[in-house]
Order: sequence, then structure tokens, then C-alpha cells
Amino acid sequence: MKHRSLETILRLGVKELWSLWRDPVMLVLIAFSFTVSVYTAATAVPETLHHVPIAIVDEDHSPLSRQIADAFYPPQFMAPAMIDHAQVDPGMDIGRYSFVLNIPPDFQRDVLAGRPAEVQINVDATRMSQAFTGNGNIQRIIQDEITDFMRGRGRAVSPPVDLVLRARFNPSLENAWFGGLMQIINQITMLSLILTGAALIREREHGTIEHLLVMPVTPAQIMLSKVWSMSLVVLVAAALSLNGVVRGLLHVPIDGSLPLFFAGATLHLFAMTAMGIWLATLARNMPQFGMLMILILLPMQMLSGGTTPRESMPQLAQDLMLAAPTTHFVELGQAILYRGAGFDVVWPSFLALLAIGSLMFYLSLRRFRTTIGSMA
Repeated sequence: MKHRSLETILRLGVKELWSLWRDPVMLVLIAFSFTVSVYTAATAVPETLHHVPIAIVDEDHSPLSRQIADAFYPPQFMAPAMIDHAQVDPGMDIGRYSFVLNIPPDFQRDVLAGRPAEVQINVDATRMSQAFTGNGNIQRIIQDEITDFMRGRGRAVSPPVDLVLRARFNPSLENAWFGGLMQIINQITMLSLILTGAALIREREHGTIEHLLVMPVTPAQIMLSKVWSMSLVVLVAAALSLNGVVRGLLHVPIDGSLPLFFAGATLHLFAMTAMGIWLATLARNMPQFGMLMILILLPMQMLSGGTTPRESMPQLAQDLMLAAPTTHFVELGQAILYRGAGFDVVWPSFLALLAIGSLMFYLSLRRFRTTIGSMA
């Protein structure tokens, strides 16, 4: 009896795979989500500076001002354009320069004399990501060059502590490394909802759900078939994307255990596919399902810790998001892929995903039985 039940679940799952294979829109969505979407999310809008245009108005013409100008070079900045005051506003109005640095007359003399010396930084704040990052970087570069200049003349005081920074996993702080992996995690969450929910709604719209009702199958078997088949599709697509796009195109090194990561992804898919079925039982058609998914998916992804660290969120939001599977999946994904953590570190996340998934599957099964009973 148990063997026959497993065979039924297997055959129903194969039916789901064939239905998906005959749906070109879903196939295009899967391919786009794990290729173009991952690549563009990692590279299209970088938070780091890359060939940013900068201009300098040098009214001092001193060794210090020339040393500061020489400190701006690729790949963060383009070679600085030396301009005068009349070119500042027109150049920024047409977007030719993102930053204009104005070094006033007698700047070096004031610095050497210990008098207050000011440098003006004009920022094109319409380029928001560059404006916030670049403003701080320019100030740091200027301060470093002044310190080196003063040290060369024996005027600088050595600090009592020499701070040396070392960045783990991402030594050059490339935003693409973080963005590519996080996009795969987000796509696993999104597609698990879409595929299972769309599979159930498609059967309802095509009338095949009525055929299942007259067959000797149980609601649990129908749900499990959708869970394993759609989870398999997402796992295969994620594995291909992780090796082809992230490792191949973006050249992101991954030192963590991929089998451990995909084991956690399987538990996450168990919870999310069950949630997708639950949403599909609430919606009458695909547009309604899409609206419900947006209401559920966007807050879960934004507050999971993938976009903003959870420590910077209000305590209430942190506590509430412990009930969301995305929080624990992002936590274990970052620990494994970024820091090479083992099971001894991420087992609490595995346990939380198992508990949330089991509860979500139970609630979805109850709702699914009620829905089928009303259709019978």
C-alpha cells in the first residue's frame, strides 16, 4: 500500500513536469529568472564606484593639490578633468561630471600653517547610488593624501594604533559577488511560489482538477506531487545558474558546501511550495494569485536580511520575521556560500525551516481538502 502511494505521487509529479514542459511562458520565466535576472541584478546597478566621471578646479596649483588630483584614477574614477569655475555648472547640468572638486587658493599654505582649510565637493545627487558612496570615498581620499603629504614633511603625528582592514570572502568588495548569490536565493523563493500556485490554478482553469477528484488519489498525494516536481525544477535551475552564471560569468568563488546549501534550499522549497498551494486555494484566477503573491513575497524578501541586515531593523520586525522561511534561508545561504559554514553552524536554520515547512504544509493541506470538498 505504501509502495503504491509513492508510485502515485511519482506519476502525478511526472504529469506536473509534462504540464510545465508544455507551458512556454513558464519555461521562459524560469530561464530568464536564473540567467538574465541574476546577471543584471549583480552588475546593472552597482553600489561600488566604477569609472565615475570627476572634474577638479585647481586654484592652488601646489604640490599638494596635484597630489590630490593624482589620487583619483581607474577603476573607481575616470582620469580627472581639469576645468575652471565657468565649466562647473554646465558640466554637471548635462551629466558630464558626477563630482567636481574645488581646491581653493593657498590651500597648501593653510594646511602647512595649521589653519582651517576647506575643499568644496559638488555632487550630482541625481545619481543616488554614486552620490552617497562617492562623497565618502572622495573625503577619505583627500584626507589620506593630506596625511601622506604632512608625513613627508615631518608634520604628521603617528596614531597610537595602526588599523589594518581585511575583508573576508570579498577582498575587493565587489558588489556583483553579493548581488549574484542573493538573486539566486530570491529567485528560488519567488519561483517556488509561482510554479506551484500556477500549477494548481492551471488545473482548475483547464478542468483537470475534476478529473483528479474521480481518481483514487488523496489531497495529500496531489500536494506532494506538486511539491516535489516543482521543487526539482527550481533546484536544477538554481544549480545551473550557480555554476554557469555566478561562477562562470561573474567569476564568484564559492568555498562553502554546495550540497549543504541545496539541502537547506530543499527544506525552504518544502515550505514555499506549500505556501504557494495555500495562496492558490485562496485565489480564483492567476491575476488574483499574482496580487496575493506580491503582498506576501515582497515583505518577506525585503525583511529577510538579504537586502538590509536584520540587526538594523526594528526589534518587532526582527521577531515577526522569525516566522518566515525566507529569514532562515537567507541566514543559512549567506553562512554557507559567503563564509563556508558547516552544518554545526547552520543547524538551527535547518530546524526552523523544517518546523515552518511542516506547519505550512499542514495548513495548506487542510485548506486544499476544504477547497476540493467544495468542488466535489
